Amino acid sequence: MLKVFLAEDEYVVREGIKNNIDWAAHGYEFVGEASDGELALPMIQKLKPDIVITDIRMPFMDGLELSRLIKKEFPWMEIVILSGYAEFDYAREAIAIGVAHYLNKPISGDELLAELERLAVKVENNKQERRLMELYTKEMAENSLKERTELFKRIAEGSHSAGEIIELANKLSIDVSAGAYSVFLFKAISTHHEEDEYSDSVVTIYERLQTILEEENAIIFDRTIEGKAVIFKADTPEQLDEIVKESIKKVLDVMSEYGYVNYYGGVGVGVTRLTQIHESYEKASHAYAHRYMTDTSRIFYYSEIVNKEEVYPREEFNLNSVDPSYLDRSRIKEFLKKGTVSEVVYYVDEFFAELGESALNSSIFRQYIAADVYFAVAAFLDERSLDRSSVRPFDVSTGDLADTEKTRTYICELIKSAIELRDNQALNRYSDIIDEVKSYIDKHYADGELSLNTLASYVNFSPNHLSMIFSAQTGKTFIKYLTDYRMDKAKELLRCTSKKSVDISEEVGYRDPHYFSYLFKKTQGMTPTQYRSSGHTQEEPSDNEVS
Repeated sequence: MLKVFLAEDEYVVREGIKNNIDWAAHGYEFVGEASDGELALPMIQKLKPDIVITDIRMPFMDGLELSRLIKKEFPWMEIVILSGYAEFDYAREAIAIGVAHYLNKPISGDELLAELERLAVKVENNKQERRLMELYTKEMAENSLKERTELFKRIAEGSHSAGEIIELANKLSIDVSAGAYSVFLFKAISTHHEEDEYSDSVVTIYERLQTILEEENAIIFDRTIEGKAVIFKADTPEQLDEIVKESIKKVLDVMSEYGYVNYYGGVGVGVTRLTQIHESYEKASHAYAHRYMTDTSRIFYYSEIVNKEEVYPREEFNLNSVDPSYLDRSRIKEFLKKGTVSEVVYYVDEFFAELGESALNSSIFRQYIAADVYFAVAAFLDERSLDRSSVRPFDVSTGDLADTEKTRTYICELIKSAIELRDNQALNRYSDIIDEVKSYIDKHYADGELSLNTLASYVNFSPNHLSMIFSAQTGKTFIKYLTDYRMDKAKELLRCTSKKSVDISEEVGYRDPHYFSYLFKKTQGMTPTQYRSSGHTQEEPSDNEVS
């Protein structure tokens, strides 16, 4: 039943409309009434009627103002204005607002019902359109996550203009405007499920932190296996400091409830421009790289790391000044196992910072460090049966280790090469998994219940992990791949058979033929009937089309 609400200040008129029409018999539910717009608005917001009937002249808030507010919040809601005034200006303003009908009083119940009947078709069509759009939006949520990741990548690169970033953010309904920004990188790792980056506990933690941090006006981005990236926003740098401080405290409070989950975080410096956020990201990455220097769960602040280095400068090289724990080869292996190519430069910078610049002024010590890293890389590759021929030893005669900066460059290239080999091996291993997934889709695409969770269970992966590697391997999100696959099958059936759209819908995995037609038009730019009648094969009768 369609829900109807009445706003009318004249009691007699209101009672007449309410009581002289058998609403239920005509397919309507009379859900409420009010004597003016001010009283009506909160009731309408709560009841969400399909049709609002309102007088144009009422005390406190008239019908036009009520209609403006309704259309702003509920653009799909239909409005019928009743008035004893026939002035054209009222009608023109009502039409401009988006009012469906403008009727002069007095009006009989039959006349009002006739107008409502004409509106009912439009209301039902609008309802169906909203339902299909909501379903489409829900299904395409995975695509939105990928677009959010792309937005953060652009921000972190620092190579895009403020206008470009704002344009992409607006498309995702993300407000990036602020007076000050700071980046926070965070990752949680379950010690019970080390191989699963997204155990149930970790997923729960991320969900809780998402809710908490969004309350602080922060923007959260998923970095898949690298954890989460957060951009804190504030009006002023002073306010930003307070928000960061309070937010990190809340993060630590949550993590204190999960003793079996390790966590690491890096907090960058505050900046005052959108195009400077990449600077905060770089500083946060430096701080975040400190996680490879410790076995303890902790959140690192870049400002604290810098201050520590300034307070304890190492002026002269002395072997006793070098902390042996930082020469532990297992730390390098840990980074080789879990680090990413994008993190290498930050890890090496932090590694060198801990050793001390004065120590690296010694050519013998530089050679020792480079040799130690090389042997750690070689052992790591040998353990994984990877060819280390592409990872070259240093050559003193060519100046690989001539100074600290060249040594840093050599070690960065060395570690990057190893990680790229590791990642390529992983991708090759995952290619078999993706082939299994594609084969499963080929056999079960007609199953309306087919989902990412179904496939994840089939190949024994977490949904998020599968989503990540599927996108990396195919260049498409799972839902985009499945939708494209089903649309191709639908087009094949439209070209080669005379089956009706409703039957094709079922055959390609869409139980709701309305949604199939909606999705086909959304992705192909035309309805199934238009596609068929464009010359591919015999034309399907138009009455088979589901609108």
